[in-house]
Amino acid sequence: MAKKILVIEDDRDIADLVKLVLETTKDFEVQTVLDPLIAYQSAKEFRPEAILLDLTMPKMDGWAVFRLIRSDSSFTDVPIGILTAKSQQFDEMVGLHIMNADAYITKPFGKQELIDKTYELFNKAKK
Repeated sequence: MAKKILVIEDDRDIADLVKLVLETTKDFEVQTVLDPLIAYQSAKEFRPEAILLDLTMPKMDGWAVFRLIRSDSSFTDVPIGILTAKSQQFDEMVGLHIMNADAYITKPFGKQELIDKTYELFNKAKK
């Protein structure tokens, strides 16, 4: 059975690309959300097994969305991967070691990198 992934990304082209790439593996069912203001509600309704989250979005910062989702105990075991153009080593350190994201994927990314990092999210969730 396909694993459910919620992609929170304001750029429709990137969101559609992520969905296309991940669904071609046949291992993932992907739902995309373009508006960060409805991301939390969408997560509650879709009940994803993992989340890929953009950081730089209009209306609401990605870290605010991250904190909101993490504050809900029903999402404690749901891994969240960051999908961002912020490619500085400092940004990645903050994401992984301070905010405790489960993965950090920088744009632009390759097809195989996206697939590999997404599988890694599920491997971390099992541990």
